[in-house]
Amino acid sequence: MDCYAILDVQPGADAKDIKAAYHRALLAAHPDKNNASRHDIAAIKDAYRVLSNPTLRAKADQELKRPRPAQVISLTDFDEVDEDAWTHACRCGGTYLITAEEMDRGVHLVGCSSCSEVVWVGYELAEEEP
Repeated sequence: MDCYAILDVQPGADAKDIKAAYHRALLAAHPDKNNASRHDIAAIKDAYRVLSNPTLRAKADQELKRPRPAQVISLTDFDEVDEDAWTHACRCGGTYLITAEEMDRGVHLVGCSSCSEVVWVGYELAEEEP
């Protein structure tokens, strides 16, 4: 949930601006005032609860900074470069590259070498036999 979008404020908004935006959003969502609100009242209240609490706001800000994958791609759809690396073509013409070392560390988000796209690479870690 993007609390900033729900309240229609910028991430740098101060407490006063957030409270004013909260009241505007509640008024716009009120059934007696407007039948076509973009957000329900519960979402508006939750967005205000998050943005008015410094700890929750910091956590929400971190979530917004996390790259979101454009798509999920199975490792079986990647081309094997060698025993320790696999590539997949990006729609921009660049490539996604994942290595065995990254997979051992549990990395799933992989960025394109040419653009800002990120994909989630699906694979299972193999358990070593004793």
